[in-house]
Amino acid sequence: MKIKKGWLEVIAGSMYSGKTEELIRRLRRARFAQQQVQVFKPVIDDRFHQLFVSSHDMNQIEAVPLDSILDVWSRLDSETQVIGFDEGQFFTNELIPVCQELVEKGFRVIVAGLDMDWKGQPFEPIPSLMAIAEDVMKPRAICTTCGELATYSQKICGTTNKIEVGAQDHYEARCRNHFKPELEQRLHLQIQQEISFDINQDKVGRTYKVLIDKKEGNYLTGRTEYDSPEVDNE
Repeated sequence: MKIKKGWLEVIAGSMYSGKTEELIRRLRRARFAQQQVQVFKPVIDDRFHQLFVSSHDMNQIEAVPLDSILDVWSRLDSETQVIGFDEGQFFTNELIPVCQELVEKGFRVIVAGLDMDWKGQPFEPIPSLMAIAEDVMKPRAICTTCGELATYSQKICGTTNKIEVGAQDHYEARCRNHFKPELEQRLHLQIQQEISFDINQDKVGRTYKVLIDKKEGNYLTGRTEYDSPEVDNE
């Protein structure tokens, strides 16, 4: 007997564009149609709840956290018909062949995730999934600076790591005009300054040979010969 193949849907966009909200909506409609649904998420996404997929509006649907996308095979129920993956960008590129195999087996697969990272670069595996999907939706957010439609995720603090889970405390939605990917340079400088501050704290109470950079009245500004005036604290 020939198995009827399934199909792949991708919901991709920036932070705060409603990706997870749309994923939950589609999965709930499938349940309303009496279809068996399973939802999976990367275990690192624990912002709201470990065992639920949650939108920023706090709509929720229960989910199975996965350490690896390959764990899906051991967690898949025999009656499942519709499969949802949230935060697909946090899975490895192995998500691509997994989705392809699920579709070949007859499942309807829905993936939600970021299509670009905080530098504005393609965030795999989402772009590749968009290319092979039967249906692609790209919702847009609202720019926090001007109120126009936004397609970028602006990082406002944190590290320079490509993967860093966060919400309003780390990211804002931005339009093309107000997206500033050069923040990476400022983040590098911020990290260097924080390291320098810790190093300087260890110098308190010790005697060092210093280089004098400037004199203002009765005050002298100097540094040790190992310090950089562009980075290190005065």
